[in-house]
Amino acid sequence: MTLCNPHGSTSRPLRVLIVEDNPDGREMLRLLLELSGYQVLVAVDGLQGVEKAEREQPDVAVVDIGLPRLDGYQVAQRIRARLGSNIFLITQTSYGRPEDRRRALAAGFDVHLTKPVEPAELCRWLEKVARHSGRDAEGGAPASSW
Repeated sequence: MTLCNPHGSTSRPLRVLIVEDNPDGREMLRLLLELSGYQVLVAVDGLQGVEKAEREQPDVAVVDIGLPRLDGYQVAQRIRARLGSNIFLITQTSYGRPEDRRRALAAGFDVHLTKPVEPAELCRWLEKVARHSGRDAEGGAPASSW
């Protein structure tokens, strides 16, 4: 039994990049997503996150804001500049004030989730992306269409 449905309109599960410097949080999220059938990549800091996103081109990135080397806002800006709307960006952060949300969306995130995030809430967003995953094989729909 899985918590999330990793498949959308294709038989290929979503590829999810986790960018999280906290080892326990990163491992918990990785296990949750892998046990649900997602293909998971991990990065331990912002710079590694940008490099993996460019190289691996995942469908989704789940990014913390308080990261070493590059913060999550910089990660989102660089990924958007290089991959455009071909990736869905979710921030999962303890920064939960309204201005933090506005700043995250302005940096290029599609969704701002405040920690602690209920797994079901993250799954709902990933399932939305999976339902639209048929667009990935055809080159992607703009993230703004979400």
